[in-house]
Amino acid sequence: MVTEKQRAHAATLRSLQTDGVLVLPNAWDAGSAALIAAGGAEAIATTSAGVSWGLGRPDGQNLTRAEMVDAVARIAATVDLPVSADIEGGYGPGVDDVVATVRAIVEVGAVGINIEDSRAPGGPLFDADAQAARIRAVREAAAAAGLPELVVNARTDVFLFGIGPEEGRLDDVLARARAYADAGADSLFVPGLLDLDVLTELTSRVDLPVNAMAGPGAPSVDDLRAAGVRRVSVGQTIAQAAYTLARRAAAEILGKGTFDALADADPFGDVDG
Repeated sequence: MVTEKQRAHAATLRSLQTDGVLVLPNAWDAGSAALIAAGGAEAIATTSAGVSWGLGRPDGQNLTRAEMVDAVARIAATVDLPVSADIEGGYGPGVDDVVATVRAIVEVGAVGINIEDSRAPGGPLFDADAQAARIRAVREAAAAAGLPELVVNARTDVFLFGIGPEEGRLDDVLARARAYADAGADSLFVPGLLDLDVLTELTSRVDLPVNAMAGPGAPSVDDLRAAGVRRVSVGQTIAQAAYTLARRAAAEILGKGTFDALADADPFGDVDG
């Protein structure tokens, strides 16, 4: 049952990406979400890669709906913040698949989703009309579940996977943005695009807030804001760094017998709390 608090969280998430720049260090489990919240996050977004890795899977639509929903449920129960769920491609190609996923996500407390237009990692993509129909189904399913305020972040992988001739990619994204907005999307997520000039042109020509995915070597949040970006997420990057630390620390302990890689960890009591 949707609560007033859940509706308030949805309104907060919407305002954060329209009134300023929403910065989302992505989480993958309840513990990472709690620590990201402690770091000052105003909302939590999940990363499918981190959730997948935690279950011993590669990223790229290798989770089941139930596995993803369970992860989101634990996060939403742990943090008193808006939670946006990465539902990948919706856990099935059909409209019915997307509807089932949205109902489950709303039921466990999420107030936003990412839904991508990739049929599979690397492509191909759903065509714009087919993806618009899926987004329209998301909108209708959210309303039927009692949360018409659900924030729908429509992801297009044109730039991420280099779909089509390079010179035509911006036009493809612009056409998709129009179709997705008409279907009820609340924002446009374009991973793989960090060229500030292209981002500036994109944000000036679409009505939706634009989400960029950043990480090491990317433009700063201030630079992305100046280009018109209204939402900045980091995808799998924090989970990737955490797992890398585990490997490096293990290699040092087993190889050198020293523990320097662990020196900057937060105190046990802080993490345990």
